[in-house]
This record gives sequence, C-alpha cells and structure tokens, in this order.
Amino acid sequence: MKTIFNLIFALIVSFHQVAGQSEMTPSETYQKVNDAVVEIIANSKDRSNPSFTLYEEGQGSGVVISKDGLVLTAAHVVQTAEKIEIRFTSGKKVPAKVIRLSKGADIALLKLAWIPDQMNVVTLGDSDKTQIGDKVCIIGAPYGLSHSLSVGHISRRHQELNKTTGFLRAEFFQTDAAINHGNSGGPMFNNKGEVIGIVSSILSESGGFEGIGFAATSNVTKNLVVDENSLYTGLDGYILDEGLAYLLNVPQKSGLLIQRVVPLSPADFAGLKGGILTTEFNEEEITLGGDIVLSVNNIKLDSLDVLEEIVQTIKDKKHENGYLKLEVLRGGKIEKLSVQLKN
Repeated sequence: MKTIFNLIFALIVSFHQVAGQSEMTPSETYQKVNDAVVEIIANSKDRSNPSFTLYEEGQGSGVVISKDGLVLTAAHVVQTAEKIEIRFTSGKKVPAKVIRLSKGADIALLKLAWIPDQMNVVTLGDSDKTQIGDKVCIIGAPYGLSHSLSVGHISRRHQELNKTTGFLRAEFFQTDAAINHGNSGGPMFNNKGEVIGIVSSILSESGGFEGIGFAATSNVTKNLVVDENSLYTGLDGYILDEGLAYLLNVPQKSGLLIQRVVPLSPADFAGLKGGILTTEFNEEEITLGGDIVLSVNNIKLDSLDVLEEIVQTIKDKKHENGYLKLEVLRGGKIEKLSVQLKN
C-alpha cells in the first residue's frame, strides 16, 4: 500500500514539474529567446529638401524565425528603406532586403544576405490560443536601448475585415506592456517562449507609452507574409481624395500618388517615379512631384473600393509571369507603363 502511495505521489510531483516547465517566467523567456531578437537599421532618403540628397536613419526591432535567415519586423520600419541592416546581439551587422510586406497589417518579412555563425531562431506560436489576460513579454530597442524587456498582459483582440470579401485582413493584440519608439517590429512572446505577435504601434498623445500598444498577431502574420500571400512593391503611395485630386489636376476622382520608390524594387522596375518635395496637407505629411497612378490593367483607381481588386490582379499576374499595364499622370501628361511580373 505504501509503495502504491509513493508511486502516485511521484507521478503527481512529476506532472507538476512538467507543467511548470511548459510555462516560463519572464526572466527565463528572455534568456531563451533574446539572441534571436535583432535591431533593424533602415536608411531612407530624406525628401524635406529636394536640393540635396540626404539619408535619414530609422531604427526598429525584429526577430529571426528560420535557419535560412528570415526575419519578421513591422512594415513601417522598412517599407521605403533603400538600405537595411540587421544587428545581432554579438554586434555583427548583416544586410537584408524586404521580400514580402503587408502595409495594412504592418508586417514585413526580410531575408538576410548571409547567415551569421550561431544564429538563434524562435518559433511562431498559435495566436488563436492566446486569451485576454494572458501574460506576455516584449523585447526590443525602445529609444535605441537594445534588447530591453517589458512585461504586460493581453488587453484586447482587434480585428479588421476586408470590406469586399469579409475575410480577416489584419488582427492586432492590444497590450499594456510598455512599447516605445524603437520597439516597432519587435516580438511579443507568450510564456512558452513562442512569438505570438509583432509590435506595431502605440496610442499616445505625448509620443511616449501611455498604456495602449498593439502587435500584429502571429497567425495573421504567417498567413500574410510567411506563407507568401502578400506583395512587396517597394513604393510608398498616398490615396488622393476628391479634393486633393482636383487640386493636382487629376482627370478622375482619385488616384495613387507615388511618394517614394525603393531602388531595384518592383515599382522601380515598372518605371514609377517618386516625389521630390515634402509638404503638409490637412495636417498630413505628403511628398509631391511623383507619378499619380490612374489605372492598373484597365481598372480605374478612382475609389478605395477597387484596391482589393487591383491587389488581386497584381498577384494573379505575378503568379503567371504576366504583364502589368499602368496608366500614370506625370508632369501633367498621361503616360503608359508596362512591366513583367516574375513569380
């Protein structure tokens, strides 16, 4: 009888030890995953003075998710960058390029130019299993303070649906974990050391953290950029409303104003040209002087409702190595551009 009791007791103790091992403390999580967290250094052209070619350096965070050098970060960190470097905990820097990006979900997938020695990777977790109130850890470089840890909880799950299809377009976790400038693109971990989110933005009146931060969920991230369901164009565009279209002499109610084009990107190969002068309009900063796209493969870009159709057209043409035909307004004249998309 005593032997049976001791066996049951040992099993109970063993069960609790296994259960305890599956959930890590924030300190244990940090020790396990920190070397897979990286700093993103993104250099973009400064358009504030068209007389000089100056570059501005942006900084964010990211995380390595595969042995072949795939890195996740926030789209706004790298979208218009002409040069991207990844800095590891060792201090080593490796060039990288954007291979897929979703502006709506604010996530981007980068590819390292080469694989550094002893590179650590992390696992993408199932964000659908995350519950409101779960504890999370965020590692990043707020204000340039690299590999800083903040701890909080999931406050809410926010979903954005595609207006045309009704399918999920983006999903974000709201958290009270401290997020500041430089955290963008950094990973959010659960208590198993799995990535369940990529830090996107904060709501703030002061510019600093005020208790509300957001991270794109890992499942939507996998669907949009890891599983090749998104496009990288290499341009920063601004959808014109009817009033601004009228002021710019656009011969239709709307259009896509090309603000920046990344060299050697698909937009660059298409022949699109970015703007040269940055100004403010309705308290928004926009860059003028670039092309205004009027139509894509005869789909007139005269409202927001056609954007999804245009994106799907581009995906289809890329899949079949087809040609994309653009109609743009350039210097007051309408010009036609054509580029072959290769899968």
